[in-house]
Amino acid sequence: MRKKLVGAPVSGPRFVAYFRVSTDKQGASGLGLEAQREAVSRHVGAAGGLVVAEFTEVETGTRKRHRPQMMAALAACRLRRAVLVIAKLDRLARNVHFVSGLMEAGVEFVACDNPHATRVLVHIMAAFAEYEAEAISRRTKEALAAARARGVRLGNPHLKPGDRFGLARAARRARAVRAQERAADVMHFVAAAQAAGCKSLGEIARALTARGIDTPGGGHEWRSEQVKRVIQRAGDANR
Repeated sequence: MRKKLVGAPVSGPRFVAYFRVSTDKQGASGLGLEAQREAVSRHVGAAGGLVVAEFTEVETGTRKRHRPQMMAALAACRLRRAVLVIAKLDRLARNVHFVSGLMEAGVEFVACDNPHATRVLVHIMAAFAEYEAEAISRRTKEALAAARARGVRLGNPHLKPGDRFGLARAARRARAVRAQERAADVMHFVAAAQAAGCKSLGEIARALTARGIDTPGGGHEWRSEQVKRVIQRAGDANR
């Protein structure tokens, strides 16, 4: 993840660039970033504008729904009265709920590959992308169920019982790490809510719900107990 501020005031439009790569390996190597930067640079140049800030999101499987760099980019747009610019529409999101939150953020945005896309079109594209993702997941589950019905043994048949216990422990550790990482992401919004005057757990829960942050279980309405657990988990990670 990186943020770069680019200097001087200009008379043309201001842009905040948002780049996204899907894995830590891609982020470290720069794979995909240069093509995104080139597309953004061409669009901004044609508009006679200037990129006043840029944000790069390095996503892993545990963080695809919670994008701190996107939130920071939206904040920069509001503070600097700039337009959010991305290279491709699918870089915005493939989730209807996320797109809705983006549109409600009150920030103008443009995609270089489809600069005339309306908000309605973006909603439709996000809906189709989400439908396709669900369809792929459903087909995969059906194929696995059919394989089991035919007597196909799934998993690694060479795995010894002791190895299975070790993998179970490793899986529990991995889940704990993911939970702590997610808690750290949510704490960004908890701190913002506290800075805005939210003092009780209930007030923070309502603020998280209003911001559209999903709960640890994937729900949309936070409770005080969930906020408390997130704060405790983030504190444990910092010890």
